[in-house]
Parts: sequence; structure tokens; C-alpha cells
Amino acid sequence: MLYYFSTIGVNMTNEFIHFEKISRKTWQNLHRKTTPPLTQKELNSIKSFNDKISLQDVTDVYLPLTNLIQIYKRSKEDLAFSKGIFLQKASKRQPFIIGVSGSVAVGKSTTSRLLQILLSRTFSNATVELVTTDGFLYPNARLEEQNLLKRKGFPESYNMELLLDFLDNIKNGQNYQIPVYSHEIYDIVPDEKQSVTAADFVIVEGINVFQNPQNERLYMTDFFDFSIYVDAEVENIETWYLDRFKKLLTLAKEDPNNYYHPFTSQPESKVMEFAQNVWKSINLVNLQDYIEPTRNRAEIILHKTENHEIDEIYLKK
Repeated sequence: MLYYFSTIGVNMTNEFIHFEKISRKTWQNLHRKTTPPLTQKELNSIKSFNDKISLQDVTDVYLPLTNLIQIYKRSKEDLAFSKGIFLQKASKRQPFIIGVSGSVAVGKSTTSRLLQILLSRTFSNATVELVTTDGFLYPNARLEEQNLLKRKGFPESYNMELLLDFLDNIKNGQNYQIPVYSHEIYDIVPDEKQSVTAADFVIVEGINVFQNPQNERLYMTDFFDFSIYVDAEVENIETWYLDRFKKLLTLAKEDPNNYYHPFTSQPESKVMEFAQNVWKSINLVNLQDYIEPTRNRAEIILHKTENHEIDEIYLKK
């Protein structure tokens, strides 16, 4: 159920009035049963290390979702063709852009990487690019300079102009180079860029992809042809976040350059108290004030239960 946000003062009935609520059982029957086009080993290699996903999830949830994206893509191409006839000019090929949003630690990355594989194998010869908005965070030095380091992940910590410029260029078929973010050093990697081509599909994943830019004249969602919000109860997301934090500490033990390495010499209880505080004072506030309010801008909402399984799908009518 999605009633856990009542504390935010949102009338849930009104928020979801323009969504069709579909159970997993109903959803899985909307697509003919086929063998997933990837192995369990491949699936394990793309999932976030604190996430849980099975080939059954791929069959039940993600294959019907891929089929739905196919319908939206065809619809977009038909409209572009008809517009071209109306305007008496040839329609220009554009990438099909998919936005994926949701809280920290909810499983956005797993969903995005899985879609990248499924789309590339469902559409023959299709090219699929995946971009995370972490690369559009300002470097730590600039955040520190502006006293924003404790607001990292909040709207003002992103270079929204650069993000919008990237989306505009990609939408118009132009290749683009974006900064690279490293979770190991917890910062933008100096002098490193990711080259993004205007592929058949471009997946843009991040906590902020449905948010309004500062000038409120251009909206990121205007660039998306399809959008997904990965949802879960707050208490479950908190558990997943703390679990991920513990796993990051384990990985950081042998790497002195890792951002989390200094924490590994401290008592676990003290470190987890710090992590809990980060969740409450930063991630939870960001979720309630900026991320969750954008949920109903998505075309589809995937709701996850305690064990990471998707149990309900909300599709915009």
C-alpha cells in the first residue's frame, strides 16, 4: 500500500486518482510468457549489492514493462510521422528518453541497468545509453565553498543548467560528454568524462529527474518519453540504506582511498549511529520534501515490498 506518506499532508486518494492500480498477478498476465533474455549470472552482475531480484521478477514485472515501453515508442514515432506530414517536412529521428526516479537505496540503479539489457535485446540492433544524474552534482570543493556539503543530493547541489543542456542536446540527436561521479571517492572524478551518444534509447536515472529546475521555465519531465518511479515504504528504504552503508564499509576496508575507509577503524555502533543520523537529517528530508512529491509525475510507479519484490504497479490513465 502507498499510504505511508500521510505525514507529508498529501491526500493519497487525490494523488493517485489518475493512476490505474494493478496487482502483480494481473500485471504479469498482460504479457505472453517468454524466457527472460538474460541469465541469473548476468542479473546478479547488474543488481545493486543490497538489492534482491530474480528471473521470476524479470518475467512477471519487467518483460511486461518492456512491452509497454515498446507501445509508447511506437506511439511516439507515429505522432512524429503525422506531425511531419502536417508541417510538410521530414521528421527528425530522436532518442526515446526514459527517466527513472525514487529515493536513495530504493533500487533505481538495478531497474535502470536491467532495462538497458532488456531494451537492447528486445529491439533488434537497438543502442541503449544509461546515464546517472550523480555526474551533474557539483564537485565537493564547490559545495564546501558554498556551504552546501551537508545538502549534497538536494536540488541546489546539482548543476541543473548542465543537466538540462545535456537533455536538450541528446533529445535533438547530439552526442554529449558529461562529468563522471565516483561513489568510492564520493566526488566528481577530475578530468574524466562519459561520452553519451544519442542512442535509440537513453535512460536517465537519479533522485532528481522529475524535479523542477531553479528557473522553473524548463521541466526535465518535458524531455522524457516515458518515466518510472521506484517506490517503497519509508521504513523499508531506511533499512535498505543502512544495510547498504554496512556493505560499503566492508568494501572500503582494504582501500585507503575509499571515502568510507576512515569509518572502518571506528566501532560499528558509532558508525551506524552516524549513518542513521545521515538518513534522518539528509536522505529522509530530501525524500519527503523533494523526491516523493514528484512521484505522480511518473508514467508508472513500481511499488516494492520489504523483500524488494514489486507487488503493485500504478499506471497513469
